[in-house]
Amino acid sequence: MTKEEEKIRARKTALLAFALVLTAGLILVLAMVLLYGGGEEEIPVLREEATAAEETLQEKEEDLQAESQPEPEEADTEPSKPKEVPGENDQITLGIDVSRFQEVIDWKQVAESGIDFAMVRIGYRKSVSGVIVEDECAKYNLQEAAANGIHLGAYFFSTAINEAEAREEAQWVIRFLRGYPITYPVVYNCEGFQEDYSRQKDMTVDERSALAGVFLDEMEAVGYTGMFYASKGELQDNLFWNTDMLEARYRIWVAQYLADGYPEIPNPEYDGSYVMWQYSDQGTVPGIRTVVDLNVAYFGYDEATAPFEEGAAEHVEANLEVGVTFEEVNELVTSKDVTNLRSTMEQAGDSNVAAKLRNGECITRTGIGSNGWSRVEYDGKVLYAVSSYLITDTSYRKPEAELDDGFKTKFTPVTENVTAKDVTNLRNRPSIEEPSEVIVQLHNGEVIARTGVSEMGWSRVEYNGQTLYCISSYLEVVE
Repeated sequence: MTKEEEKIRARKTALLAFALVLTAGLILVLAMVLLYGGGEEEIPVLREEATAAEETLQEKEEDLQAESQPEPEEADTEPSKPKEVPGENDQITLGIDVSRFQEVIDWKQVAESGIDFAMVRIGYRKSVSGVIVEDECAKYNLQEAAANGIHLGAYFFSTAINEAEAREEAQWVIRFLRGYPITYPVVYNCEGFQEDYSRQKDMTVDERSALAGVFLDEMEAVGYTGMFYASKGELQDNLFWNTDMLEARYRIWVAQYLADGYPEIPNPEYDGSYVMWQYSDQGTVPGIRTVVDLNVAYFGYDEATAPFEEGAAEHVEANLEVGVTFEEVNELVTSKDVTNLRSTMEQAGDSNVAAKLRNGECITRTGIGSNGWSRVEYDGKVLYAVSSYLITDTSYRKPEAELDDGFKTKFTPVTENVTAKDVTNLRNRPSIEEPSEVIVQLHNGEVIARTGVSEMGWSRVEYNGQTLYCISSYLEVVE
């Protein structure tokens, strides 16, 4: 028996003795009153005193009972669920997640298609070297998505192998995002850790999960909503992550690709807790040339709850060469025939045709791309041409019988601006005889580009995207 238990037992014994003495005293007094004829007015008083004595005795017993209870042990409490975030509700919102692999995105078209939010990859740590790298399209995607009214979330691809690296990644992300209105979660993404080349290859489930917690705690400490991303197979039954811990502390974004995605199937086949589902990696969205991941979020955020500094983000232009490896060169090229020089590396139409390069004209090529395009310099601009249409033998001239315009007239390449001395007919052929036709008339003051002159007295010109011809003596050069 402990000293505390002995003390309590002794107090119980004392209380019992006090009760016996008090009861015996009351009985003795009552008997004397009845024997010697005490007044009736004294009896109620004695009864009140007896009642008071009983109440005093009961209070002491209750006090002693309370003292005899052991001190409550500290409960083994479950980790708290993720905190409530202003704006979170039962709303359903549709989104995409993007990186440089989606190339240059037309965010206006994306917004018009009904996409509510975009999860933008902003960077990653390399799997072998461990160097942190910015996603080539991150700033442009954040900038343009926000400008078109799409809510922003972000994710970082981690290969951290210790707490210091996880914290370094988190602080890098915080600095990067401060100029953008982030309302959706900031996500920890970690994949490929089983590959032989991965620096995370020998890490345990708990070690990797703990580093995810370090990163997400840093996010939530400054006001972002932390979220963890993984596939259903990795999360199920704590197979590759300490899912119980992660679900208890953070929101979960689960990936599972089913034959029929959302909305035909409203939820993934995942038994755990989640608030976002990546249901396809083969989605098509207007404004995006490649396939894209599709997501449904079972919430909607309207206002930023995290740090946002208006004007802190630099304005950037689209990186037209994203995803293409260029061999840097510096060489003169000409066209085998006639080659379109375009402002972008797309051949879907003529809207991006900035100029035409003809056989015999020479320009500088600065890069040969892995995608079959060349980067060239033309009239002070950076343009692009299909590499197979160009040739480095600048002395090459296409035989007259194979001239692109079907005419025997040879033109010496020039690059100059001209206008009409008065009014000049622009024809579809360098001839005034049929089947030559007048397409349009050029008036004095209208300036067009002359790309070639011939010994026969004709000029080749560009007019509203058309190649036309006119008599050289009717033109004058405009400086």
